[in-house]
Amino acid sequence: MVKKKAIILCSGGLDSVVTAHGVASKYDYKELIILFFNYGQKSLVCERECSQQCADDLGGRFVEVELKWLGEISNSLINKKGVVKKLEKRNLKDTKKESEEFYVPCRNTVFLVHALALAESIFIKDGLNSDIFVGFKCEGGEGYPDTTKKFVKEINQLSKIGCSGDFKIIAPLISRDKEDIIRLGEKLGVDFKKTFSCYVSNTKQCGSCLACQLRKAGFYWAGVEDPTDYSS
Repeated sequence: MVKKKAIILCSGGLDSVVTAHGVASKYDYKELIILFFNYGQKSLVCERECSQQCADDLGGRFVEVELKWLGEISNSLINKKGVVKKLEKRNLKDTKKESEEFYVPCRNTVFLVHALALAESIFIKDGLNSDIFVGFKCEGGEGYPDTTKKFVKEINQLSKIGCSGDFKIIAPLISRDKEDIIRLGEKLGVDFKKTFSCYVSNTKQCGSCLACQLRKAGFYWAGVEDPTDYSS
């Protein structure tokens, strides 16, 4: 049986790095490709470093795609200057409004179309199909529209009618909460210090933005010591 390649979308964050380690542990692919996107995010340097480290740790190939135009049209605080609310644990009861401040237009759709283009180029060149993995997690009722099970199903349908190869987009963590992902990462031996979740810092994780607070809460509820060095 001809082996496939695995393309893993990786931001260097906890969810995507755990996804990558899970793929490497569970499956036997011909090659692991860690696909990273530069879309002008504030945390670009740290995200890239952690994604490259993930590729190195797993013996994978690091591929970076530049999408600076996406950052230029985005109004998200991930890309633009603006007041980032300093959150506390108690603020996580209702994060819908805060989440909207960080939404990047069609980001995951754009990412996955690029991943499919890479998969199709591999198919045309080498005759090998690829599976595409994303680190989407359970977002409850407040998730972004491009992280849902319905979204994954529909973009797989798009792949079937728009691509010449047989590619599958897989979101193995989509039914898991953050604490479940942390427990899984611990089981897989993930070094959480090599992951970066912060939305707004390009050095040390701030500890108070939405992503940092969700990270902190995940470790708390998982009962796992958080090794992250936060600014606050």
